[in-house]
Amino acid sequence: MRLKILASVLLMATALVGCTESIDGAIDLSTVKNKVEQPLPARVVAEMQKKNMPRNSPIMIRVFKEEGVMEIWKAKADNRFDKIAQYQICAWSGKLGPKVKEGDRQAPEGFYNLTPAHLNPNSKYYLAINTGFPNRYDAANGRNGSNLMIHGACSSSGCYSMTDEQILEIYAFARDAFKGGQSTIQLEAFPFRMTAENMARHRNSEHLDFWKMLKVGYDQFEVTKRPPEVNVCDRKYVFNQQVQGAGSISPGAACPPMSTPPALTAALTSYEKDYQLAYTKAVDKLSGKVWYEPTEAERKAVVAAKRKGRDLAYAPTGTSLEAGKLVEPAEFETLMAARLSKTKPAGSMLVASAEGNAGKQGRVGSQPAPQAAVATAVPQANQGVSPAGRSSMSVATAMNASGRQPASAGPQAPMTTGSVPVPAPNPLAYASVQPAAETTGKKPFWKLW
Repeated sequence: MRLKILASVLLMATALVGCTESIDGAIDLSTVKNKVEQPLPARVVAEMQKKNMPRNSPIMIRVFKEEGVMEIWKAKADNRFDKIAQYQICAWSGKLGPKVKEGDRQAPEGFYNLTPAHLNPNSKYYLAINTGFPNRYDAANGRNGSNLMIHGACSSSGCYSMTDEQILEIYAFARDAFKGGQSTIQLEAFPFRMTAENMARHRNSEHLDFWKMLKVGYDQFEVTKRPPEVNVCDRKYVFNQQVQGAGSISPGAACPPMSTPPALTAALTSYEKDYQLAYTKAVDKLSGKVWYEPTEAERKAVVAAKRKGRDLAYAPTGTSLEAGKLVEPAEFETLMAARLSKTKPAGSMLVASAEGNAGKQGRVGSQPAPQAAVATAVPQANQGVSPAGRSSMSVATAMNASGRQPASAGPQAPMTTGSVPVPAPNPLAYASVQPAAETTGKKPFWKLW
């Protein structure tokens, strides 16, 4: 009799679980009574406990456009961050590269500051989190745009759009972190994982200098597993910098004398050695090849072909990795000419054949670069972008541009970081223009400053 009762109880419990979570872990939205206060799923809570992450400890969000991936990183009890969740972005518009102006359909790239005010519980796209674009860097460089969100509904025009089930979880992560006392959540939006292989593959891009600048912050997180403190001066991002003397940091003004903590510099120097070796090897492997970055329509076409005949509730835009490809310079010319012929007057030419011959030399960008200062980043390059956001850079110009020094610091292999001291400034939250007021009372364990 007892066995029958026990079996019935277990059956009922299983049924209840099934009402809220499907076999693949997704939440059944029909059971959600209050989407704003919906708790994180039991599977996520269990994983947090396994990783020794307090329920309301800080989080960080990372986006990788090329893969179409969004990651949630969360602080453990030892103050280091670990990845707790990863989602496939359902839709993102435009192509790789930063957002420059309203209407260009580009999704932002850079380091953004999310506060409780950025949460939108009443979004027509189920739930939404404003990305904070434009930030101080964007404003200092004349970039503009509005209402750039992370939201549900799988429909994007400059946003990172998720499914409703995904945004329900992401919103809950942010809500709980704010409840725990985190004043700002750092959103790091990258074009791709900034490994040596990926940097070599994209060495011909007109956005290379901008991406090198982002890579400084990317590398510092890889070393410390703590979100870097981000500031802007001289219209550039700077990371984990300690101002010397009485100077101050202002987005449009020259950077004051600054320094990087010695322990962090030492760790990045070691990191850089491995990166340079991997970068040189990657460039050799890619000799004479050019990466063709697909348009949004080409990404959608790949998804449509793979899912033909299926009844889809959403319309994903696919990944650049699926639709892009490495090609010979001559084929690159042909592909770009065909693309431009759809938007340019007849007779427009992207490149000359001589430029393609120059591109076939293929040995660009393979010279090792000296140790770059991690204190500052490379100036941003806005050249080579047409009004439509497409590259106007020729193959020859691009191949020559790739002869610049590779980005500083950052192999693809992770490092042991337990002995690396965390910089003195607040490493857990991106300092906002108007810092949020501290709450009174005892500070949470992770507030070290």
